[in-house]
Amino acid sequence: MSEPLNLQRTPIHLGLNARAIPQPAFTGGAWYADYASRVDSDGIEGRLVSMHTFSAPWDSWEMHPHGDELVLCVSGSLRLIQEIDGRPVSIQLNPGEAAINPSGVWHTADVSTPTTAVFITAGRDTQARPRDATPTR
Repeated sequence: MSEPLNLQRTPIHLGLNARAIPQPAFTGGAWYADYASRVDSDGIEGRLVSMHTFSAPWDSWEMHPHGDELVLCVSGSLRLIQEIDGRPVSIQLNPGEAAINPSGVWHTADVSTPTTAVFITAGRDTQARPRDATPTR
């Protein structure tokens, strides 16, 4: 590979046998279903590495049932909100700081200025709910 990859456009799948596989350009929500079918044979050991920029609070909660997710703030700042034992727990992240969303924990995030973060996600069977809904286990 002679060209650099932009993680905001081209996520990377970390698969079995220590493989790093560039994925097709990210196109939005439907992209995840196609990704899941491409990497299904890696089971729960596969990880998605991606980078996203947000300029508004997330409009949903999400939960990864088969593994932890690492969130690394690259620029800006975000308030990661995890639902632990039925209560929200906030973690403030600034550039260079990271947090872990444990497997099975519902989470969302607030930002007030444009913020970029890198995510390393155990994404198989990820669940999502609207932000105005109360997360459940």
